[in-house]
Amino acid sequence: MSAEKIYWDSDAFLGWFQEDVGKADLCRHTLERARNGEVLIVTSTLGIAESLWLRGQTKIPKDRAELVRKFFRRSYIRTHNVTRKIAEDAQDLVWDKDIAPKDAIHVATALSLSIPVIETFDKKLIAKSSLFEGLEIRNPLPPKQGTFDYD
Repeated sequence: MSAEKIYWDSDAFLGWFQEDVGKADLCRHTLERARNGEVLIVTSTLGIAESLWLRGQTKIPKDRAELVRKFFRRSYIRTHNVTRKIAEDAQDLVWDKDIAPKDAIHVATALSLSIPVIETFDKKLIAKSSLFEGLEIRNPLPPKQGTFDYD
């Protein structure tokens, strides 16, 4: 059985790195599933640089550089290079779907790899989910609640 592929944009990584209340707990569930071999987290190489800082937030300090770099080398995280084709597909997403350029790189990468889910905390990007057939853009999911057996 192969692992489910889930794409993370930089906002998901930052939610984890910054230990944002609410975001980190949701990220933790996906990361636990990845550590257990259920999920493979994929991102663009753009996400490695972009995950250090989002506008309006505090930058990840340089003294955490090695931790961040090691994080992206984990066996359950795969990065994919931005190719010319992905960049041109991203241009089309900017023009045709009104998606911001960096977000368009992430969407184009996920689409090029046939990854069915992008996890992010970017509300503007989540709002664009209905524009894509076969691609869901959502927040990371909370753990499933267990069921109680009454018998």
